[in-house]
Amino acid sequence: MDTFTRDGLRFDVSDSGPAAANSAAADSAAETVVLLHGFPQNRHSFDPVAKLLNAAGYRTLAPDQRGYSPGARPRGRRQYTADKLAADIVAMLDAAGVQRAHIVGHDWGAMVAWTLAQRHPGRVRTVTALSVPHPGAFLRAMTGTQSLKSTYMLFFQLPWLPEFILGRFARRGIPGLPPELAATYTAQLEDRTTCRTMLNWYRAIPLASPRATATPVTVPAMLIWSDGDPFLGRRGAELTARFVDAPYRLEVLPGVHHWIPELAPQRTAELILEEIASAG
Repeated sequence: MDTFTRDGLRFDVSDSGPAAANSAAADSAAETVVLLHGFPQNRHSFDPVAKLLNAAGYRTLAPDQRGYSPGARPRGRRQYTADKLAADIVAMLDAAGVQRAHIVGHDWGAMVAWTLAQRHPGRVRTVTALSVPHPGAFLRAMTGTQSLKSTYMLFFQLPWLPEFILGRFARRGIPGLPPELAATYTAQLEDRTTCRTMLNWYRAIPLASPRATATPVTVPAMLIWSDGDPFLGRRGAELTARFVDAPYRLEVLPGVHHWIPELAPQRTAELILEEIASAG
């Protein structure tokens, strides 16, 4: 499967590993792991992790999400609310012939993973979040130093200026990522239209329901957090346990920057496989 559609939008997806060529047999032939990228990345951020999971016998689905796929860039922030982002992934599972999958997400992809586990638990075997805590824990952490780490989110609420600034300075690279890994991401930021639809994820934050955000997840969960992350502090990671009504574990990667899939693919894949095995 190279693409899937929902509500007139067309999403690009990397489908690899066992059963990728025969989606109808996916559940019986191999378990499926969904890999959800963050900002300002794309599906290829998970390529090294996907290869390791495929080698272990798992099918992987990694989409370019709403605002990133050329055929899925609707206008307006209301098109980027959490319910729509999660529904996109449900549509992908339907198109791939997968009833339940292990959901892995990094950065904004982690928020989609948590939301999917909250609202569609019947489609989720396990949820593994990279970097970003449960949304309820994140809100609790905002009363401390996390609010300072997240000031850029307020800047992203402004019209047109963030697109201009990000596009102008994208060529300087992305802090924490080697230039060869950041190249495709900076190209996205330099494209004003793409940058705007990517930023709409942030601009939809004020539309979120605090009550829905705080809903606990009821499937086995793991948070992989790195202590070298300048954007996300430890408090949110530690508070996440309060929002999981199922087996839960926190794994800390020492000295790793925010970009866990690119910088620590081997350890990330090992942890995902451990989580899958522990959930039975």
